[in-house]
Parts: sequence; structure tokens; C-alpha cells
Amino acid sequence: MAKKQYFAILDTETTMSDTVADFAIIICDREGRIFNQCAVMVHGHYGASELFHDKAANDIWGYGGLEKRKANYVSMLNDGSRTLASVNAINKWINQAIGKYNPTLTAYNLAFDKAKCHNTGIDLSGFADNFCLWQASVGNICNTKLFRNFALENHAFNKVTGAGNMTFQTNAEIVCGFVKGAFEKEPHTALEDARDFELPILREVIKKKAWREKITPYSWRAFQVKDHFTAK
Repeated sequence: MAKKQYFAILDTETTMSDTVADFAIIICDREGRIFNQCAVMVHGHYGASELFHDKAANDIWGYGGLEKRKANYVSMLNDGSRTLASVNAINKWINQAIGKYNPTLTAYNLAFDKAKCHNTGIDLSGFADNFCLWQASVGNICNTKLFRNFALENHAFNKVTGAGNMTFQTNAEIVCGFVKGAFEKEPHTALEDARDFELPILREVIKKKAWREKITPYSWRAFQVKDHFTAK
């Protein structure tokens, strides 16, 4: 009998100092069943440095969104849905999870999360295998006509600065919407994003034949809207 395969889906929300404030990993199997999870605010970083925001933005990443996000985290800590944990405690949990499940590490834009974890002292080096879920989505989901039709219908576009055209979005929010058949807004909290958005994407990706061979780094040139006005 083949050994059971597990995945560790990582998500982080970060600070203006490029460290992790909100950290989560869920351990799941190929069917999407969750066996363990860690969802904590990182002591020495959450509250010590402001949450990431963009003063020029008018959405969740602007000042208005910042205040709502801060209040949400306070509520989570008060109701026990989040706890405050040290980097050492997080690393201990990771090592125990690796020892028990030997999961494959993934994240939507794994390079980003790895870099922020490194800056924070969170050690991900013990994972024997990893891949970027965003790149897996690009090569297995986002390259299909069905996905591009969904993006067109939901006006999921990015403007390419200096390029003079629009590209299809391939973020977790729109890809998960395609997978579920309905578009939803990410809360941009680590556990909820990993569980409710990235987990459904992972399940869809690993259904594909030879999915690992199709992992493809994102290139905006491959997702120009002007090339797909007649997608239907």
C-alpha cells in the first residue's frame, strides 16, 4: 500500500518590516482533510511593527483597511481563535509536524512566504519537498479557456504598468472562485486564506494528470486580455 501523502499549506500576513505578523500552516491530505493546523500571531513582530499597508491604496491594503484588520486581530486574540506564539514555539510545532506527517510544503507564492519567514526566524528548511501553489495553478488551471472565460465574466484584470494593456488576474481569490464556481473575497488572514482559498486550489491542482510537470512561473505576457477577446 502506498504511503499516505500530506501537504502543508503555508500562509502569512506581514509587517512593514518584512516579517510575519500572522502565521498559519494547515496539514492536509490529497482529499483535503485537515489533520493539524497552526494559526498564531507572532510574538515580537505582531504589534511591534505595523501591519503591511499601502498609503496610496483605497482597498483593504489602505489606511481604512489597516484599521479594520487590526481590530479583527484584536477580536481573534480575545475570542481565542488566535494565540500569541514565539518564533521558537512555531519552529517546534513545524519540526513536530514534519516528523509526524513529512508533508510537502506549498504556498500561494511560496518564494514570498519563505522570504518573510526567513526574516522572522521561522525555519522552513526541514521540509523535504516543496512547490509553489501559484505556479502550479498557472500551469494547471489558469492556462485553460474555462478559467479565462471566468476571469472575463468577473472582470478579474490587472493593468500592466507601462505595457498599455490588461492581464488576467491569477491570484488565489480569483482561482479559488473559478474552482468553487463563485467569486469570494479573501479575508487576508493567514489561516482562513490557507484553509478556505488555497486548500480548494490545491485539491483541484493535484487532480490533474502529471500536474507537477506543468508547474509554470507566472509571466504577464502569457495572460494578456487582448489575446482572448474571443475566448467563448
